[in-house]
Amino acid sequence: MRRVEAFAGGRQDDVDGLLRETDGWARTLAGALGELEEERLAGADPSEVVRAEVSGTGRLRGLSIDPRGLRGLDHVQLAQAVCEAIAAAHLAMGERLTQVVQDLTGQAPDTAGAEGAADPLDGHIRNVLRGE
Repeated sequence: MRRVEAFAGGRQDDVDGLLRETDGWARTLAGALGELEEERLAGADPSEVVRAEVSGTGRLRGLSIDPRGLRGLDHVQLAQAVCEAIAAAHLAMGERLTQVVQDLTGQAPDTAGAEGAADPLDGHIRNVLRGE
């Protein structure tokens, strides 16, 4: 990230280095997302009658229903439980994606969205827009 910081600081003499660095970031991100795609994340409805499993890309991979829990559910409640289980699995996938991005950026969870998450090229872009 030192080339990005130098570039943002007004030292635009190493564009090739900047491009190599950003290319490395893109490869690292693509690799992490590829690994995430292979993961399976689970969620359940509050009563745990229905369990859903999604891939790291959010695709539904499995759905299981505990037959013992069906006794107390009508068709509308069962549909709602299925939706809740899928939503819980998607939430787990979202949390895992957040963790992957935080690991890649080195950003601690408590600083998410803070000023430190600003675009590192912001200074350069502002200079270009000012005509400097």
